[in-house]
This record gives sequence, structure tokens and C-alpha cells, in this order.
Amino acid sequence: MDWNLLACARHHLTYAPDEPELCEHLRVDTVDGAAWRCLRCGDYVPGPPRATGPADEAPVPLRGQLLRDAVVLRTLAVERAVRGLLLFLGAYAVWRFRGAQPTVRAEFDQDLPLLQQLAERLHWNLGDSPLVHLVRTALATRPQTLTWIAAALAGYGLLQLAEGTGLWLLRRWGEYLAAVATALFIPLEVYELIERVTWVRITALLINIGAVVFLVYRKRLFGARGGRPAYDAERHHASLIHIARAATGPTCPP
Repeated sequence: MDWNLLACARHHLTYAPDEPELCEHLRVDTVDGAAWRCLRCGDYVPGPPRATGPADEAPVPLRGQLLRDAVVLRTLAVERAVRGLLLFLGAYAVWRFRGAQPTVRAEFDQDLPLLQQLAERLHWNLGDSPLVHLVRTALATRPQTLTWIAAALAGYGLLQLAEGTGLWLLRRWGEYLAAVATALFIPLEVYELIERVTWVRITALLINIGAVVFLVYRKRLFGARGGRPAYDAERHHASLIHIARAATGPTCPP
């Protein structure tokens, strides 16, 4: 797959630099009018350029590995956004339960004897049921504790949305935030996996470990593989504008 063409399928990255000697190398006249060269794939695209300005402010096209990295980062961003929304829903549910806790406790105490009769017919020991134990624990939780739980869930959800926003926008701070936040929760996930092994927990742990390794290694975080200087050099690879700087040409037609 040519990842460059995958991005250009949505729109080409055409740019008209203010410098006439560079402008000439990115523009060609056709029977349908002027066509501008895409900085990403190199094809000439009829019509006006998407942007104009100084050559130093030209957008840096993502190609090859950088473009594949962007796809991975935005996939992680979607996963973080979904997780953040689920955490917000959990926080809202806990908050609503906090306000209705006395009513729920009264209804539970009223309906439990009826369920006990049904459980005896089915030869099910309702007293040892994990679900019943969980409900009793929740009903016995203090309202202040539920408030803190709802706040913690909301805060964690906000952190996930911040990570997702930074990753989707391909910002350096988003990569650092995602790497640090994900690494901090890996010991907790390992502890939960020791307590009880499930496929969901194993999958979540592997995804988070892979995300941290990818971010640190590929995005050169914390000085890895040359750090920020190597990261900037990789992004500002030789583009069509850089190549055009080495040549001279006539003045760009108006």
C-alpha cells in the first residue's frame, strides 16, 4: 500500500510559496489553467493551491513511516476517546446512585426475600453470590466515598480525553502525556492480572505496553534514539520545497 496516496485520496497538499524562484518549480500551466504540485505525492493538481505563504512556513507532509505512525497514533486516540466517554458514563452512574442510594437499599431489602425463594427452588445459594455481595457493598458505601469515586472516574476520563486529543492532533505533548499516563497505570493492571486472569485484562495490558514502547521508541521520547533533535530531523526531511531551494528559476507568473 502507498500510504502517501491514502492521505492524498482525501486532499492533496498544494502550497504556493511567496518566493518567486521557488514558486516556479511548484507550478505548471495546463490547458485547464494553473496546476500546483502536491508536496506529499508529487502530482500536479489543477486549481488554486490550498495555502500560500513563506516557504519556511510550508506544511511538512507526512510520508512513509511518519504517515504510518500518524495512523497508529490516531487509532490510539480513538481508543482513548472511547475509554474516556465510558469513564464519564461510569462517573455519572455512580453520582446518580449516590443520590438514590436510600431508595435502592429499601427496594433491595424488600425484594431480596422474594429472590431467595426463587434461588432455593433453583438450588442456588444466594448468600454466596458475588453479585449480591457487590450490591450489598455498594449499598453500604458512604455517600462521601461515592462522591470521591465519581470524581476519580471523571478525572481519569478527562485524562483519557486529553490524551486522545493530543494524539489525534499529532502533538508532541500528547505523545508525552499518553506515554507517562499509560506507564503509570501498567503496575496496577499487572496487580489486577495477578488477582484474576482474564482475556480482557491480558489484552488491555498488552495494548498499553505496546503503546508505551511504540511512543518511546518511534517518537523518540525521553531522549530515545536521539531525542527531539532526531525527531525534528526526521519530520523535516527533504521535501519538494527543500529541493526547489537548490534550484533557481524565472519569476513566478501572476
